[in-house]
Amino acid sequence: MDDLDKHLPPYTADLARARRQNLGTLLARTAVKVGDKTAVVQADTRRTFAQLDSDANRVGNALVGRGVRRDDRVAILSRNSYAFVVAYFALARIGAISVPVNFNLTASEVRYVLEDSTSTAVIAEEALADRIEAAGVPLDLRVVVGDRPGWVRCAELLAHDDASEPDVEVGDDDPVQLLYTSGTTSAPKGAIMTNRNLIAQYVSDIVDGEYHRDDVELHALPLYHCAALHDFLTPDVYLGATSVIVDSPDPGTILRTVEAERITKMFCPPTVWIRLLRSPEFDRYDLSSLAKGYYGAATMPVSVLAELGERLPGIRLFNYYGQTELAPNATVLAPEEQIAKAGSAGRACLNVETRLHDEDDRPVAVGKVGEIVHRSPHVMRGYWGKPDVTAEAFRNGWFHSGDLGVMDADGYLTIVDRKKDLIITGGENVASREVEDAIYEHPAVSEVAVFGVAHPEWIEAVAAAVVLRDGAAATPEEIVEHTRQRLAGFKTPKHIAVVAELPKNPSGKILKRELRGTYGGLYGPAG
Repeated sequence: MDDLDKHLPPYTADLARARRQNLGTLLARTAVKVGDKTAVVQADTRRTFAQLDSDANRVGNALVGRGVRRDDRVAILSRNSYAFVVAYFALARIGAISVPVNFNLTASEVRYVLEDSTSTAVIAEEALADRIEAAGVPLDLRVVVGDRPGWVRCAELLAHDDASEPDVEVGDDDPVQLLYTSGTTSAPKGAIMTNRNLIAQYVSDIVDGEYHRDDVELHALPLYHCAALHDFLTPDVYLGATSVIVDSPDPGTILRTVEAERITKMFCPPTVWIRLLRSPEFDRYDLSSLAKGYYGAATMPVSVLAELGERLPGIRLFNYYGQTELAPNATVLAPEEQIAKAGSAGRACLNVETRLHDEDDRPVAVGKVGEIVHRSPHVMRGYWGKPDVTAEAFRNGWFHSGDLGVMDADGYLTIVDRKKDLIITGGENVASREVEDAIYEHPAVSEVAVFGVAHPEWIEAVAAAVVLRDGAAATPEEIVEHTRQRLAGFKTPKHIAVVAELPKNPSGKILKRELRGTYGGLYGPAG
């Protein structure tokens, strides 16, 4: 047999440059193909792909000039804006690792992300800069979108005189982003995203989600979240579709924008679709341009699916299921399957192989419950600074999601239980352990169990059952306020029940399923 090395040329820098494929090159290629086309609309800002490409280069070169280097972690704390998009692509261009931060987090929660990621710089919206300063983490560079004493203005970076491509080599599988996910433990974990795994996911989305260059997409959900950023915005840039950005999923704003910009495509979690349908303004606007709608993060009630079909005739609906570690899409339920397979998460998308395993990592039979596992180039590189957790998640060559599901004979997946102790409220992940840790800090609390209950708007609401210490006193309102001072608002329990004891099995494990059954009717059924 021939020695393969004798026939392969050396893998030189020139060869690598000619074959490269990363987030920076996606934008550059689109700018060459459709440079004059509108790329991003945000309020009064309208920028073409050529302008976005130039802006990303200017900001990237300016950051390099201020000391940001390849592989440095740079946090972004901002609501949706054009500046967020530019910063994201600029950091990718120079090989820095962006760290999007949930703008709902408290200063202490922001501090954890900054410290765990060892971020050396931050780009923050002016209204959120106080959060960074309160976090008290030393940083080499602080950039503000706006104006703030002691901070570098983003406008200065955009005015940098060098709009050429930054002279930084970025490999196809180099880390490009850390996405923090609460998962099932109290400490958030940083999922390491690489150019390769993100682009593989974009290809799946484009094919299975029926994306097109002619799309005009509304981005109302926060771009710090992997769904908005990687299921929708970046694939739009990859294709050359137009992105219209608003800073919140306010129903009135969404409805007005759909009409004004002739939006053809948008993603909303079920909570937002429900709010749109319940809005008194829904029928006042021309929504006929809306051809494709996407949902995920929670199950869409069948009654809502039916209502969407009646009030938005012709819209093609897609259900996406996945998680941050999958970048994030794993399965898709197509428009033709919405009613026939209602409640299903669909089938594995283009670049994903999905199976169900038992506790010994053996495949389970059709109709049997098992843990959802995946093989896919979508999958993250691992958890930042957590090799043991990474090894456990990837045992036996599969990524273990922690979710439980059932698969039918046609390969359609139904989620029967989410990650252990994870609550998804309004599309946001809340680890019950994190909320429990905060409640346990109250001096009157002896035991606590946090769980999710059905909610008509949020799909799930955070609830807690609390056992007080002997002789201690505390009202539910006091415990809620105590928790609110420590956690973001969406993590704070909507309901607290003070109980004599928590239900447990013989080994002492708290039976949260019983609590969900007892308190599941607090707000009535979802939808």
